Amino acid sequence: MKKIKLEAKTRLERGAKVNKGRQSGLIPAVVYGKAVAAKSLWISTLDFKRLIKKSGESALIDLDIDAKGQSNVIIHEMQKDPVTGNFDHIDFFQVKMDEKIKTEIELVFVGESAAVKEAGGVLVKNLDKVEVECLPADLPSSIEVDISSIKNFDDYIYAKDLKVGSGVELKVDLETVVALVSPPRSEEELKGLEEKVEADVTKVEGVVKEEPAEGAPGEKTGAADREAKKSGESARPGKKEK
Repeated sequence: MKKIKLEAKTRLERGAKVNKGRQSGLIPAVVYGKAVAAKSLWISTLDFKRLIKKSGESALIDLDIDAKGQSNVIIHEMQKDPVTGNFDHIDFFQVKMDEKIKTEIELVFVGESAAVKEAGGVLVKNLDKVEVECLPADLPSSIEVDISSIKNFDDYIYAKDLKVGSGVELKVDLETVVALVSPPRSEEELKGLEEKVEADVTKVEGVVKEEPAEGAPGEKTGAADREAKKSGESARPGKKEK
């Protein structure tokens, strides 16, 4: 596969100081590998987004640090802000071109299924990535999944149906279902989903209906009345005994 160049600079900032770099359009990163000391880096947010858009997450990258030479790396991990979606941190793994690596490759679904277009079914994607093992030079940027082979609801695409290069080995059970088309819901099923279920929570096991506490609103009895009941006398005002 064709390698893509990405420039990086050595990063000395740590802790809260890293946020200033993010605000100026940089992403903190680190590169490491077998017998390679980890090194903290800065990379351009714009350059990295262009790389991902063009080549995907599985690209083999020529990482040029401080314009002093290139290292062959792959993206090992990407961390994103859960709110903004911006890249928070990137991990690069330095590879040796003569040693096989294991990594996940994105599946790209292409084509049109007759079971969807003509029968109104719903495409179900069971996998969006698969793990492969190969030499860095044979690493595919993505694997296409042609769903046009799903013509009816009994058709499935298995991992064994994926087309990869001769030097690429799939590290997943070949009988794993990658995609299928499920039939549309019947009118009865849709009607059932719309119905509201009303339940009496007091009939659920473990739920006890609470009774008004003694002396709660709605009761006229006070502490004096309770004592009077015990002694058989009334504490309420009445006629005086002669």
